[in-house]
Parts: sequence; C-alpha cells; structure tokens
Amino acid sequence: MTGSAVRHLYLARHGEATADESELTEAGRRQAALLGERLRGVPLSAIHHGPLPRAEQTARLVGERLDGVPLHRCEAAGDYIPYMPARDELPADSAESTLQRLARFPADEREGGPALARAALERFTGPVPGAEPRHELLVTHNFLIGWLVRDALDAPPWRWLGLHHGNAALTVIRYAPGRPASLVFFNDMRHLPAELRWSGFPAELTPEDGAAGAVTTGGETPGC
Repeated sequence: MTGSAVRHLYLARHGEATADESELTEAGRRQAALLGERLRGVPLSAIHHGPLPRAEQTARLVGERLDGVPLHRCEAAGDYIPYMPARDELPADSAESTLQRLARFPADEREGGPALARAALERFTGPVPGAEPRHELLVTHNFLIGWLVRDALDAPPWRWLGLHHGNAALTVIRYAPGRPASLVFFNDMRHLPAELRWSGFPAELTPEDGAAGAVTTGGETPGC
C-alpha cells in the first residue's frame, strides 16, 4: 500500500460526570446519546476512548447510536498533563499561578503525561496510509483535546493551556497530505439543547444565556 490519504479526526470530551467521576450523570448520558445521533451518517471507522469510566461510558453510548463502529480503549486517550511548561515559557503575569495550579495534579498525571501525549500525536494525527480517507472519533478529556488542537495550529507546547472544551462538544481536525492541519470547527455544541451546553466549561467563560453553540472556524465535514 502506497501513498497517503486524508484523516478526519473527530474529538469529543466525555459527557458530564458525577462528583466522584465514577460514571456519567443523567445529563451526561443524554449528552452522549445526542452526540451519537449527531454523528450518524459520518463514515467512522473506529471510536477510540480513554480508559476512565466517564470516557468509556460516553464512547459506548455514542456507539449504540451508530451501526457497527468498533470501540477501542487506548491509554494515550486518557486524562493527564500533556506537557509541563517551564516558568520562562509562560507569560510572566500568569506563570506563577499556572505552575501552582498544575502542581496540584497527581504526580503520575504530571510525570507520565508527556510520554502519553507524544503517543497520542503519533497514533491520532497526520494523514493515513493508503488511498481512502479515514474518519475516526476520539472520546477523551479536556487536556488532550487542547493538546491536539494546539499541535494542529503549530502553537508552542505550553499552549494547550487555556483551550477549554464542553462536555460532549465536538471538534474536528482535518489532516491532508502536503497541507497544514485544518481546524474545521471547535467546541461545537449544536447537537445539544441549551440546558445541556457548556457543562464542564469554566464558569467565567460561559455565555450568560448558555445558548451559544460553538466557536467555529469555518469549513464543513460530512455528517456534522
């Protein structure tokens, strides 16, 4: 098999989770089901998901709305710190507070995260071998979505910080041979009713009416 073809990578954060993160809330299950309905008609070849219950449950509920799309559990799709910045990489006015906030995360998420983040880039980004376009869904967590979007935009490694994603919102990145990665759309919530939008999003960044559906960048992808 020679040549390479376009990859469409669909990124979704898991649905809203309970306080102990052991399962989805009722709202989170509704979010996941509606995401699955949104993706009907997309020629997905696989649903990849992280190992934690909230991602696995979301992927299963999405898959129940689709026809025969296999689910694959992947450690690199988990919840971790993808890159620990040095102080001199960060804006001076926010460096101290950023480093303090990151230091509160468990050591295994901070120390093991960068290797998993590199594995995620190798596994999920770039054109695919062969002549046929590929569409894949990755059900994961806020930090990894920020990391993959940052990479698509060639932003500095620390810039995964500040990229936020709502529960069950949808982002699509297109990787075409010989072209830069394209962010087709980001944090799209149009499949969710107003009362299910913006959960998991920082309160200070949430629109007051909760009704805005997405931050879009233009372009279209089949079925979305």
